Amino acid sequence: MDIVYIRELEIETIIGIYDWEREQKQIVSIDLEMGADNRAAANSEDIERALDYKAVAKRLIEFIESSEFFLVETMAEKIAEIIMREFSVPWLKLRVGKPGAVTGSKDVGVIIERGEK
Repeated sequence: MDIVYIRELEIETIIGIYDWEREQKQIVSIDLEMGADNRAAANSEDIERALDYKAVAKRLIEFIESSEFFLVETMAEKIAEIIMREFSVPWLKLRVGKPGAVTGSKDVGVIIERGEK
């Protein structure tokens, strides 16, 4: 299986359990690896036969900017569902981070893997 990836996609959204987090947007950082078979796209040079990472990124931006989750765990699950269902991705590995959420730490968050690799 080939992997199509997006690294360090930063999106502003409402995320968190504390009152101040519910009032002010924060940055979430996304790393995404998606299982794909790139041979048909490579052989034809046809974007329609590829997993379009630009379309995936646009969908994630649209979804995350309009969401208001309490937990990064919930956000990660919803992102995984969207990617697998809407883009027919059989496997993914996803990191959702909240940069600066913990004093002294560059980033905190979750990594999930879904599907068959």
